[in-house]
Amino acid sequence: MSWRPPGYRFTARELVKALCSDETDESKLLMAAIYGKVELFADSTAWNGFLWLVMSTAKIEGKPIYTGIELGALKECLPIVWV
Repeated sequence: MSWRPPGYRFTARELVKALCSDETDESKLLMAAIYGKVELFADSTAWNGFLWLVMSTAKIEGKPIYTGIELGALKECLPIVWV
């Protein structure tokens, strides 16, 4: 019998809270997922919501400060199962 940690599903709002603050419950869940204490899930609409926020607000002189490649690398290294 295999053991699995408790699972939580992030919405777009919860994903933003997890990634943009280190003082939220969502960021604590993200850290717990890094250590394998919980399993996190999110769907593509949650990621798309985060992308929209970053690309719309994180700009210097009107240009996004992150490239698509950088954001793709971020997504790949997150301890989230994308469903």
